[in-house]
Amino acid sequence: MKTIDYIPTSKIERATKLVQTGAKVGVNYIKYYGEKMINSDLSRDKLNENNAEDIYDGLKSLKGSALKVAQMLSMDKSFLPQAYVEKFSLSQFSVPPLSAPLVLKTFKNNFGKSPYDIFDEFNPTSINAASIGQVHLALLKNKRLAVKIQYPGVANSISSDLALVKPIAIKMFNLKGKDSDKYFKEVEEKLIEETNYILELEQSQEVANACKQIQNLVFPKYYPDLSSDKIITMDWMTGVHLSEYKNSNPIIANKLGQALWDFYMYQIHILKKVHADPHPGNFLVNDKNELIALDFGCMKKIPHKFYIPYFELINKEVIDDKSLFEKKLFELEILRTDDSKEEIKYFTEIFYDLLSLFTKPFQTATFDFSDKIFFENIAQLGEQFSKDTNLKKMNGNRGSKHFIYMNRTFFGLYNLMFDLKAKIEVNNYAKYQ
Repeated sequence: MKTIDYIPTSKIERATKLVQTGAKVGVNYIKYYGEKMINSDLSRDKLNENNAEDIYDGLKSLKGSALKVAQMLSMDKSFLPQAYVEKFSLSQFSVPPLSAPLVLKTFKNNFGKSPYDIFDEFNPTSINAASIGQVHLALLKNKRLAVKIQYPGVANSISSDLALVKPIAIKMFNLKGKDSDKYFKEVEEKLIEETNYILELEQSQEVANACKQIQNLVFPKYYPDLSSDKIITMDWMTGVHLSEYKNSNPIIANKLGQALWDFYMYQIHILKKVHADPHPGNFLVNDKNELIALDFGCMKKIPHKFYIPYFELINKEVIDDKSLFEKKLFELEILRTDDSKEEIKYFTEIFYDLLSLFTKPFQTATFDFSDKIFFENIAQLGEQFSKDTNLKKMNGNRGSKHFIYMNRTFFGLYNLMFDLKAKIEVNNYAKYQ
């Protein structure tokens, strides 16, 4: 893979790159509508492919928060065109890495020493690269270590990057009015946290220690003395990324799926905080068919005031009680006191359909995530919403800011469980309390 010798760090450079990317997308639309005039049956598939490729090519050279947003979008398989999902999924663990000279310069700038002064061996060629940092293999006292190095300029460009992509997001997600700022602020705060590797180190050790009793789940050991605010060193873990893992044995699938499910339910219900980045690049399967969990830069604390109504809505009796259901929607800021009767009726019906479907895994003692009908229904619901013209006319800012990362967690978790084709015991996590 071609390496990168330079990352634009100034606001002007990064803005220029995004403007150039926007211009390419504009040309794609002009070409599409020109061809549409000749062929009225022309689908948007080619347009989506061209746009996804141009947007991804522009973002991957910037890295940082702009690319991280693409990664977040790639997890939403049901509500985003497939071309975008496929292209943006590359941002999870496979993007062009920094060149060796830039790696060595970045390491020395952040650690004060060359990696060759610290480790017995250090490979300047990245093993894998993602949106905020890339990982290198090192050797110290015969122990193999993974050294994650943050890209230069990433932390300082978050606010300006989000300001640049904000107009696109507003249009894409129908965010209207001043209330949209609370959602962008939530994303900005989490991205800033993800660039704080000292915080990530603390969170990684905390989660690993709290969840170490969960069966078939393992974590690397972390090394604070070999880490800094831009570098994290941990044990090198050998395994296959979940996205590349192939398995036809349902016993193994259920074993891995149960470990993954228990890991998330234990965090959510016991720790009241969750690893809100469940994409396949953060999980490996080792030769013992155990799940390895990595990268705890994105941890979402779940406030009690949000946790209670959010999880009361997994109860079918609550969903089917019209008065109680409406009360919970107000508590979660889905319904608002300034809503018209029409808006209350409209959004109550939408979220009834949505929650009746999405909470199905919690309605029984066991759930089979290989159920294609369940995921087809999710996809159909997503398509229905995308074509709903009323949704764009209504006041689109719906829900507490905490929905962003909680929903992202469940979207990602459901997709990973479907990829594994696992059947699990829903409340098995409780035995680890």
